[in-house]
Amino acid sequence: MSLVQKMKKRIGKPMLVAIGALLLSATIPLTAVAAQEKVTEAENVKIELDGQTIKLADPIREKADRLYLPVAQLAKMFGAKVDWDAKNEEATIDTKYGDRIVLGNGVPVVYFNDARYIMDAFPFETDGRMYVPLRDAAELLHAKVSWNDEERTAVLESVPLAVVTEELGLAEISKQVGSSPKELLKRNELDSEDAIVTGKKLRVVIPSLMDHAAKPFTDKDRLLLAKITQVEAGDESYESQLAVANVILNRVKNPQFPDTIKDVIYSGKQFPPAHNGLLDRSVPQADALRAAKDALNGKSNVEDAVYFYNPKVSKGEFWASLTVIDTIGSHRYAK
Repeated sequence: MSLVQKMKKRIGKPMLVAIGALLLSATIPLTAVAAQEKVTEAENVKIELDGQTIKLADPIREKADRLYLPVAQLAKMFGAKVDWDAKNEEATIDTKYGDRIVLGNGVPVVYFNDARYIMDAFPFETDGRMYVPLRDAAELLHAKVSWNDEERTAVLESVPLAVVTEELGLAEISKQVGSSPKELLKRNELDSEDAIVTGKKLRVVIPSLMDHAAKPFTDKDRLLLAKITQVEAGDESYESQLAVANVILNRVKNPQFPDTIKDVIYSGKQFPPAHNGLLDRSVPQADALRAAKDALNGKSNVEDAVYFYNPKVSKGEFWASLTVIDTIGSHRYAK
């Protein structure tokens, strides 16, 4: 069998038709409501990798018509290494093909090499395991995914790197894998076709989430958000600090308020520390830095709240007129 035939067999192999929505449905954007959807064990569902049924030590989970697997076990299936950061609830995956993936508990944005993308479902933690959406995670691990509805089986196909030869160049590989040369260059972090030389190995699975780049933010914005979060809720839980950070970001998105983090914080009377010097002197601690980063990456626990207040301090007709979304720590979060 020639190299071209092998490539066609391994990479151009037709996928099973994805009949069920169980595996491949998508919901963007993600909100606190989605985070609260029920997690159940997926009954009578099997995982198959390269024709072999995989036995998992932990149950397969289902949430909002999506399948989830424990990140450590899924990574191991593809020869990847996982480092778990318990403090920040982040899993860093180094794949066998040199990619780095960073996934956060409840965070819709994934860091993939030097870029950030929005997943159509986000990881969650249960029973001491972090579960990740099967389709997104498998594609990041350089595999193809399909759903066999008749056998209720998620079918995973690991995909080898394509090797450039004199007969098999970028154009030929692009045709075989169904991606454009431009997409393959981007996937391999290459600026031009000049780098496509004989012997070059190319990643050819283009994760679908690469069509959904996350909105960028600056280190300056993150630090400012962390500083105001520290001042307003630094003596409370991470959840409280996440809520404060999200109120500010919700205001940025709301046309009734300024459209930048800085302008939201420094305008009006909601944030007195911005005007009395406390904000300037604020030194954000680990939880505030994490809350700011997670909020900027789309994790929210207060939906569209644009106000927060301590009911023991803030009283009156205005505060009583608001719709309270949640109470976390000493603050109520409202709109």
